[in-house]
Amino acid sequence: MVAPPDNDVLWARALHFQHPDGSPGLSGVSLGVREAEILAVSGPRGSGKSTLLACLSGLVRPADGEVWFNSVPVHTMRPAARERLRRDRFAWIDPAPVLVPELNAWENAALPLMLRGTSRRRAKTVALEWLDRLDVGECAGRRPRELRQAERQRVCIARALAPAPTVLFADEPTAPLHHADRGHVLRTLTTAARSHGITVVLATHDPATAALADRTVSLLDGRCVTTVHLPPVTESEGRAACSLSA
Repeated sequence: MVAPPDNDVLWARALHFQHPDGSPGLSGVSLGVREAEILAVSGPRGSGKSTLLACLSGLVRPADGEVWFNSVPVHTMRPAARERLRRDRFAWIDPAPVLVPELNAWENAALPLMLRGTSRRRAKTVALEWLDRLDVGECAGRRPRELRQAERQRVCIARALAPAPTVLFADEPTAPLHHADRGHVLRTLTTAARSHGITVVLATHDPATAALADRTVSLLDGRCVTTVHLPPVTESEGRAACSLSA
């Protein structure tokens, strides 16, 4: 067993994962994520992005390979230890909003803080600050059923940011939002992460979203791939190509 580099808060080596139906989810993926880095995991739907985030966060155990968090082997942890890690050090944003229906918006956003032992008053203050930053402060007292889907997703993002996790895993976090809203929410998310030193692993199939990250890792069919950027075609080259194809 080889320990990860000291400057990597997350490190994975040769991850393999197979779905229950037997189809491969990951096939030998290795990567490192530096502290306070925003890493985009890009690729088409079904490329293994969500599976990779689930393995890195300890939500599922890979069939083979290693996952380390701050030099601690996540892949050998017992389920209870992985659950504590996700509660105390990690946060997660799903592509669809999932909130506790019996709690209002600020209570949902404050829930991770209260589970960590923060007082209700302090947790409410922090939650309201994040709801305001995400333009849903006026929804603080409403239950999830009274909110639009886009508002519910913003509450989920506030819930993830409120406890200032060490690592935030965001799986297509703006999928339910209208195109006009995505830019503002993503800028809020990335600015908050940088100002609080939060490491972000962001799964997306959208090139514009990936462009906001510090670095991008591309997946295809469960494997890391290298994207080749070809130089732009000049006007003369374009005419020559047209004449050849004529």
